[in-house]
Amino acid sequence: MKLLHLDASPLGQHSVSRELTTAIVNQLKQEHPSAAVTYRDLTAHPLPHWTLVVDAESEAAKQNQTVLEEFLAADAIVVGAPMYNFSVPSQLKAWIDRVAVAGKTFQYTENGPKGLMSGKRVIIASSRGGVYSSGPAAGMDFQETYLRTVLGFLGITDIQFIRAEGVNMSADHKVQAIASARDTISTLASKAA
Repeated sequence: MKLLHLDASPLGQHSVSRELTTAIVNQLKQEHPSAAVTYRDLTAHPLPHWTLVVDAESEAAKQNQTVLEEFLAADAIVVGAPMYNFSVPSQLKAWIDRVAVAGKTFQYTENGPKGLMSGKRVIIASSRGGVYSSGPAAGMDFQETYLRTVLGFLGITDIQFIRAEGVNMSADHKVQAIASARDTISTLASKAA
């Protein structure tokens, strides 16, 4: 099993999504001890915003190719995706712009676009300051809907969200939200195969 682990939070040791992605990867490695893990910290080593790269020998082109190859090689992808302003951090969007490549991860056909990445599994550790999965703020959740849409566009249908919601509501709520997310993570092993 080849596993790609991505973190996009700039909060370092204070990041809930980083804590959860580490727990997810550890859980998957228990089930698959020989798993090869590639780690990419999108904040410590940010990708610039996507621009047209004309020179295939340039550093930008080489970096884009490396990011794409990591994605193509992965059987499973673990993504740390904190909600920022109702969506994903720009660091994560810059990564998505490198892996959503016509002719590589999707193609246009006479019947419309077709994703080429079926068979991959994506587990997203979603951290949110408030509660957006239900209730009055549900209509403001462009994070989960965006990620499901773009990954689905690439042909990925095996997508699981592990949410820690309301982490900024109170210290007690944060502890409970992380504990609930960790409980969900503990059930991943049976689904990892």
